[in-house]
Amino acid sequence: MAEITFKGTAIHTQGELPTVGSSAPDFKLTAGDLSEKSLSDFKGKKVILNIFPSVDTGTCAASVRKFNEEAAGLENTIVLCISRDLPFAQGRFCAAEGIQNVVSLSEYKDNNFSEAYQLRIVDGPLAGLLSRSVVVINEEGTVTYTEQVAETAEEPNYEKALAAV
Repeated sequence: MAEITFKGTAIHTQGELPTVGSSAPDFKLTAGDLSEKSLSDFKGKKVILNIFPSVDTGTCAASVRKFNEEAAGLENTIVLCISRDLPFAQGRFCAAEGIQNVVSLSEYKDNNFSEAYQLRIVDGPLAGLLSRSVVVINEEGTVTYTEQVAETAEEPNYEKALAAV
């Protein structure tokens, strides 16, 4: 169990993120067209997992915007923006913001992703949502960087994540 904070109050996730150097766990998530996507669908690409509680919050929306901007210049790299928001809400946000360089995926159907990555929040006002985290995976499927943001209301360290690509 990892301890993070939400507006200064301690909350917990179900476990710890995969370690750097380990094989990234596969997962199943739902895309905007309601198709199922898994990590194996992006095999051979560098993958940035931008994980957050809800695109309907300012900090989460900022992370999607920032990774969208940065992803445009990355070769052989895909950014997956992952939350428990419905695919329709994710799509509406991306359309309104002109977001085109990331793929939004939802864990609304089951806990497959959060079980694999151990980052579902288990207590406090955000219980059931995903902890703000970034995981970078290389073309071979190995985790090269992780960050579980200590304070949920803060943005991730974009520079370190992008340097790990």
